[in-house]
Amino acid sequence: MKIAVLAGDGIGPEIVGQALKVLRRLAEDGLKLEFEEAPFGGAGFDAHGDPLPASTLKLAKEADAVLCGAVGGPKYDALPRAQRPEQGILRIRKELGLFANLRPAVLYPELVQASTLKPEVVSGLDLMIIRELTGDIYFGEPRGRRDNARGEKEGYDTMLYSEPEIRRIAEVGFQTAMKRGKKLCSVDKENVLETSRFWREIVIDVAKKYPEVALSHMYVDNAAMQLVRNPKQFDVIVTGNIFGDILSDEASMLTGSIGMLPSASLNSGGGGLYEPIHGSAPDIAGKNIANPLATILSTAMMLRYTFNKDEWAYRIEAAVKNVLAAGYRTPDIDEAGAKKVGTVEMGDAVVAAL
Repeated sequence: MKIAVLAGDGIGPEIVGQALKVLRRLAEDGLKLEFEEAPFGGAGFDAHGDPLPASTLKLAKEADAVLCGAVGGPKYDALPRAQRPEQGILRIRKELGLFANLRPAVLYPELVQASTLKPEVVSGLDLMIIRELTGDIYFGEPRGRRDNARGEKEGYDTMLYSEPEIRRIAEVGFQTAMKRGKKLCSVDKENVLETSRFWREIVIDVAKKYPEVALSHMYVDNAAMQLVRNPKQFDVIVTGNIFGDILSDEASMLTGSIGMLPSASLNSGGGGLYEPIHGSAPDIAGKNIANPLATILSTAMMLRYTFNKDEWAYRIEAAVKNVLAAGYRTPDIDEAGAKKVGTVEMGDAVVAAL
């Protein structure tokens, strides 16, 4: 099983290093893995003048799965838009056809006090947000800047979805709901956006194939409020690119830290890119304080969704649970009486728990 390793920028190399340490430990027990690294994001620009160098894209296409760190940093902020690290992420999603982004938000019992919400509100939280990843306002055309009829400058983007794009992400939503609590909430802004009206119509049509799944609809502003008011009402949420981007980051804080949340971005062939949902955090890079657990848990998702190795994925997840139960905490989830550790030490603890 060949894995392309794109560590990226900031804390990316640190957290990816710990995830690789975990995978290599599993390889000692017989899991056959092959790794190849390549520059990506700001590192790609530094090496080749492109956030997604041709050699990196070639590797990603040849690999069975991609393990990604995080990209970006202040040193790249002045670059032209096409050369900024974030464009590497958008392009690789398009090139690999990664249309379905799965972002679980699970609150471990040991981290209940780390959440900013009351324990009775978040205890037992286990939801999945499925975000469409290759359409919507991030990719719609036309886009740009212009002078209007009054001679004023303005910027514009296009929110756009085709029927096949909506159908395929809705299918992922219903299929995921069938494996969980058979409850799916489709989030849109149907009351004001024509795109959302179209989205809702297609989702309702796809629902006819899944009579066992209870389908509900919610406006995105209400969904944002409900996530902090009563998050356990949700099981699976399916939504568009921009709404999913915002809601999944909000949901991450219900779990105590954005450093705890993994993600999977899948294509129709089962291939995927796996990464933590947090950014490159350049302010803490090199300080050995970043939380590697989201990246480590992303490798568990890789083993489950691309390689169909549930038993190995479970080993990683169980190791993380055991480490948290033993009291190990990086600074983002630190609490009184915990065993405060750094990035490397947390990775070592997970390896030891394996």
